[in-house]
Amino acid sequence: MAKESMKAREVKRAKLVARYAEKRAALKKIIATSKDPEEAYEAARKLQSIPRNANPIRLHNRCKITGRPKGYMRQFGLSRIQFREMASQGLIPGVKKASW
Repeated sequence: MAKESMKAREVKRAKLVARYAEKRAALKKIIATSKDPEEAYEAARKLQSIPRNANPIRLHNRCKITGRPKGYMRQFGLSRIQFREMASQGLIPGVKKASW
């Protein structure tokens, strides 16, 4: 199990990313399409003033149950360990353990 503080930190980052997503996109568009270098410079300066944790790159996928950061399966939102346990117990619809 991951520490509760680590899980809370990821949730906080996700909220921050969502809050600044529009503003980041608008500023990045200005930087990319602006013909005026002064306007692009000003937009870049404003982009730098946005909190670092508002950058989507800083998000990290974690298991919904344990908070484990590694071995994450995107399709199910679980770590490989939890996925295997739940699949063996028949708790994931449409998934069953293969045997041959």
